[in-house]
Amino acid sequence: MHHSSAAVSGELTKPQTATAPLQPLLDLITNVLSLLLLSSLTVRSFIGRWQILRSKLFSLTTSLSSLSDSPHWSQNPLLHTLLPSLLSNLQRLTSLSDQCSSASFSGGKLLMQSDLDIASSSLSTHISDLDLLLRSGVLHQQNAIVLSLPPPSSDKDDIAFFIKDLFTRLQIGGAEFKKKSLESLLQLLTDNEKNSRIIAKEGNVGYLVTLLDLHHHPLIREHALAAVSLLTSSSVDSRKTVFEEGGLGPLLRLLETGSPPLKTRAAVAIEAITTDPETAWGISAYGGVTILIEAVRSGSNEVQEHIAGAISNIAAVEEIRTNLAEEGAVTVLLPLLISSSTSTQEKTASFISLISSSGEYFRDLIVRERGLQILIRLVQESSNPDTIEHALLSLTQISAMDTVSKVLSSSTTFIIRLSELIKHGNVILQQISSSLLSKLTISDGNKRAVADCLTSLIRLMESPKPAGLQEAATEAVKSLLTVRSNRKELIKDEKSVIRLVQMLDPRNERMGNKELPVMVVTAVLSGGSYAARTRLMSLGADRYLQSLEEMEVSGAKKALQRLAAGNRLKSIFTRAWKDH
Repeated sequence: MHHSSAAVSGELTKPQTATAPLQPLLDLITNVLSLLLLSSLTVRSFIGRWQILRSKLFSLTTSLSSLSDSPHWSQNPLLHTLLPSLLSNLQRLTSLSDQCSSASFSGGKLLMQSDLDIASSSLSTHISDLDLLLRSGVLHQQNAIVLSLPPPSSDKDDIAFFIKDLFTRLQIGGAEFKKKSLESLLQLLTDNEKNSRIIAKEGNVGYLVTLLDLHHHPLIREHALAAVSLLTSSSVDSRKTVFEEGGLGPLLRLLETGSPPLKTRAAVAIEAITTDPETAWGISAYGGVTILIEAVRSGSNEVQEHIAGAISNIAAVEEIRTNLAEEGAVTVLLPLLISSSTSTQEKTASFISLISSSGEYFRDLIVRERGLQILIRLVQESSNPDTIEHALLSLTQISAMDTVSKVLSSSTTFIIRLSELIKHGNVILQQISSSLLSKLTISDGNKRAVADCLTSLIRLMESPKPAGLQEAATEAVKSLLTVRSNRKELIKDEKSVIRLVQMLDPRNERMGNKELPVMVVTAVLSGGSYAARTRLMSLGADRYLQSLEEMEVSGAKKALQRLAAGNRLKSIFTRAWKDH
């Protein structure tokens, strides 16, 4: 049997020492090969098999000739294992040739057929290994840098040569060579992420993927998985190469059946591969949805974190969402929003957010699985802005259901939390919170409880970015101003009133849509407050509204009428008093 199969399932073996000179060995092989080619002409039994063997022996002659022409062939340590193995196989074939050349073959036919097939297969492997060595180009350069990492200052060509040599040893060498090659590969990937692109281009990633199979030595499989995991996490190019070379299937198998450390490595790689939408569909193609959900159900905290990320990634592919829901992803993932790490919560919240935006079926599913209570709790307790954002988006989607809207509208603690996010959250959280606040049917008592966020909402009305923020803030202000005490509070807030009037100014470009401040002014004046009219008039609101009416801005005429109504009434009363 061929050397590279040695010890793959048992102990790692040391390679033969590289001290014996190789030239005499090559001469001996060439001599035995010449005699074998002659003797094979005289075989009388199994002629068909020998014709195939002769073509392989001719091919071997060509490979050995190219080998001896390579300037540095004798320095390559792989040949200290490969050539003795080849010689042994040729000597075995010589013995079989003699048996098949006798006038009447008396041995067992099935046994001879088996022996010839084994020798032929082994010969194919030797020829393949020699061709790989010759193609790699490593025999044409001095092996000074072999298996010692090129220094950080090395140029791309040096690193490319090292990688070719490394993968040649990985493919041809026995278990110990494989182990050392993988250790060097891991070092190379750890030292510099840029190396991953060169490895993806120059190395045989497909062969690396085959080392993930369960029949390989556990240590070799573990090293190979670590290398694949680093490749998937390093660059888009190397990640794509791993996928294209069929890496997803073996990774899913390891996630399903591997030891705990292997499952964690596999989970990291699967999350990275699914980052790209064009490869995310592969999970479904490999039947991986069930495996992922089971990994969340029974995996360690680390596995749960990365698989939650992978599920969130593949949920971006619309066709996979239904499959995820049917397999129970929502049921399994929702509890992670309470009892897991910050990172796991964020990834899970992202998935729930995607699912909630996908239609009524998914929204019903979330509510049925107690998702509403979990999401409210997450918004209340999380300090991670991204997690809160995903949770709020989910709540916004499911609030389209009347029952959900009633629960959110009547929860004083939730309404107060929204006001806190409007005051202190980042701009995205401010926008989502404002929008949700304006859509809920809130009691006057709860509106009074959050009056202190009016200042922030007025300020947000001035922000042209992100798109939709000004509209959301305006709608929230209008909602809160239906309560008389809130209108009084706003009028007392001098800075906010000045801001509001400045937004009416036709020259103020920050407020492109003048209908928005007009709507707020109309809302402020809705109770007919004399103080409100006086304050707005003193700041010149009437002049701006006059201009906006002339520009035919919707609502400006109505706002101007409300503003002027008090003055007209006052002048009527004054005149009547004087007449009296």
